[in-house]
Amino acid sequence: MYLAEAGDMSKHLTMHHTIEERHIFPILAKRMPTFKDDEVHIKSHHGIHEGLDKLGALLAKWNAQPSTYSPQEMKDCLDSWREVLFVHLDQEVEDLSGENMKKYWTLQELERIPM
Repeated sequence: MYLAEAGDMSKHLTMHHTIEERHIFPILAKRMPTFKDDEVHIKSHHGIHEGLDKLGALLAKWNAQPSTYSPQEMKDCLDSWREVLFVHLDQEVEDLSGENMKKYWTLQELERIPM
């Protein structure tokens, strides 16, 4: 059950970032520099996906051979990309705050962004 939950978290986070990268960030990037391809949010997504890839490899190994599961290995894996994830989340909250969005968009324009 625990490994299934970890796998679900990985899938959901990957899906969330894929939607952002393909559908939301390109719209925001037209006016907001931090959402451009070579800027803060995309760069942090790359770091998060590296961590998710490591987690995926471990989950595959442990699902194939459950007796090889190591809580320490899981902790080390999650800790290896913890900072990039939490810094990214904090940055998104700041960049998507109402006060910041007002600098770039009107309310009517935001309502037309497909979210």
